Amino acid sequence: MVVQHPDGLATTPVAQVPESSEGEQSNWLIRDLWSAVAVGVIGGPPKACKSWLGLDMAVSVASGTPCLGRFHVQTPGPTVVFLAEDSPTSVRQRVTHICQQRGIGLQSLPLHVITTPALRLDLESYRKALDVTLTALKPRLLLLDPLVRLHRCDENSAAEISALLGHLREINRRHDVAIVLTHHMAKRQRRDLGQGLRGSSDIHAWTDSACYLVRRSDGVIRLTVEHRSAIAPEPLLLRLATDNGHPPHLEVHGEDADAHAQPLLEAVRSILRTAKGPKTRAQLRSELRVNNTRLGVALVELERRHLAIRTAKGWSYPEPTTPVQLSITA
Repeated sequence: MVVQHPDGLATTPVAQVPESSEGEQSNWLIRDLWSAVAVGVIGGPPKACKSWLGLDMAVSVASGTPCLGRFHVQTPGPTVVFLAEDSPTSVRQRVTHICQQRGIGLQSLPLHVITTPALRLDLESYRKALDVTLTALKPRLLLLDPLVRLHRCDENSAAEISALLGHLREINRRHDVAIVLTHHMAKRQRRDLGQGLRGSSDIHAWTDSACYLVRRSDGVIRLTVEHRSAIAPEPLLLRLATDNGHPPHLEVHGEDADAHAQPLLEAVRSILRTAKGPKTRAQLRSELRVNNTRLGVALVELERRHLAIRTAKGWSYPEPTTPVQLSITA
């Protein structure tokens, strides 16, 4: 029951506020990584792969496949992205690489690229245009990259930035859409990474979920996640994989990846090693009782390490001339 007070605001008794129909899953857009219908930032210094992570999230939500091969999507659906510093052709190429790595098709992917040359959210005409677009597409996730290209406000002015962020929060609530902004962090690192975001501290205060990327001297990237209303996972190490002829993509690096992927990799390898002939993907899924996405990621990884061979009849185990250790290498 909505009560419209004369000359006032509409209210509803809390007991009559509708409950979520999706149960526990509605708490997450991407489990442990991004809360459902959350606003927030992917923060980091230049060249820390902020755009790669944003697109990985967008592809994950649009396809329902795990982000970074680890974080499962709970509420999949269409996504909309605007990358102000990349041409639509470049965005397509990056998305194609992510899809190729996961073994999913590009043609049926409900990921929409805003191709308008500019998007100024401090101007009413652009705000109205974005509102119409979101009404038509009804996305689960809106990626805007980077924040500095979306306005001409003074980033250090709390009044100007809070007005811009307030409008984004209004969009978030009106369209029931999660919003991910990429934003630069100051060169000087702080213990509280959110306080290291460039400009007004209102940006950090505004976030429901946040991902912070910090590149180490060896090129490995440390991902730290933060949530307003949930426990964050332990930090992860990532790298932009471009080796062995595989399409560029972000992947979990080192011991973190090994701990997560090793059991399935060993299981697939064991089946292929003892099989009398090639195994199709459908046969492997049936024997392992694993979803198609996880199996696809495992097969691509085994192929990358030369521990599985893709043939016309299915997947086979190569007979190594020397003992092979199943381990993750940098």
